[in-house]
Amino acid sequence: MNYGGLFEPDKLTARKEELENITIQPNFWNDKNNSNQVMSELTAIRNQLSNVETLKQKIEDSIELLQDETLDGEFLELLESELQEIEIKLNQLEIELLLNGEFDHNGAVLELHSGAGGTEACDWANMLYRMYLRWCEKKHYKVEVIDELRGDEAGIKSITMLVKGEFAYGYLKCEKGVHRLVRISPFDSGARRHTSFASVLVTPIFDHNQIELDIKESDLKIDVYRSSGAGGQHVNTTDSAVRITHLPTKIVVTCQNERSQIRNREKAMELLKMKLYQLEIEKRNASVKKIQGNQMEINFGSQIRSYVMHPYSLVKDHRTNTENTNVEKVLDGDIDLFIDSYLKSKE
Repeated sequence: MNYGGLFEPDKLTARKEELENITIQPNFWNDKNNSNQVMSELTAIRNQLSNVETLKQKIEDSIELLQDETLDGEFLELLESELQEIEIKLNQLEIELLLNGEFDHNGAVLELHSGAGGTEACDWANMLYRMYLRWCEKKHYKVEVIDELRGDEAGIKSITMLVKGEFAYGYLKCEKGVHRLVRISPFDSGARRHTSFASVLVTPIFDHNQIELDIKESDLKIDVYRSSGAGGQHVNTTDSAVRITHLPTKIVVTCQNERSQIRNREKAMELLKMKLYQLEIEKRNASVKKIQGNQMEINFGSQIRSYVMHPYSLVKDHRTNTENTNVEKVLDGDIDLFIDSYLKSKE
């Protein structure tokens, strides 16, 4: 029986052998950055091939058992459960194979910004922050907050975090855009319905040591200020936070969660390099916004997904029409349904 098709194991095997030949070269480990990239790709391919082989064996075993007319009802129930598990694993493998973009294997810089709605929007941005944290926990991704601006009364005005783990960018790129919340406001004494907006921006994490950019000191405006985020005593009592503005492109990056101004400046420069490198890639591909996506106005008519908690319960992705009536479950990090649907729609 042929199990090729979408999974193309022959191509994966050929690439695996090519990478394995590279690793046995005498000078392979001299270039640490290159060797890490090769090993990362090799590990991913080995995992995919192993998963394909495991599923192949399970399918063959199940087919053989189904042909046994002596099976009783209890065993058939167990076999049905096994087939459902196979279907789930096949779907997971299909999604991973759809993550074949140039930077899909990379980690991601995830930014949340509150939009129209004041305190309501700040609270909504904080709810999204919690949602993505829960999702990252389920994926076993490491999250590092590098900048956070709290709301005047509640929630957050903006937050920037690094999400580290394989395929983090590939998954999170599906979340780029404006997210809309409809609910009875907990901040409204009249218990009226409010609509709030927040935007999600996603950038691949690049190895800044491999980014060769000529960034002139004269093109940078560097400001230092007192950190306002959570942290140790030193962070909150000194002017350690750093904001860097790249004057030619108007790109602004900030970092305040490190314990010293020097470390905050280093982190901010790394983030600036990533964003400038992203612009260079967009120019090279002659496709502006190919990586970052169009930055839309954070208000009515621009949302990619709506989360309605009143007068009914529904989360709907407007790009794929995918729906889930369990809003609380979605806000607890169960967003794979929407990510998977979006990836398949781009197939």
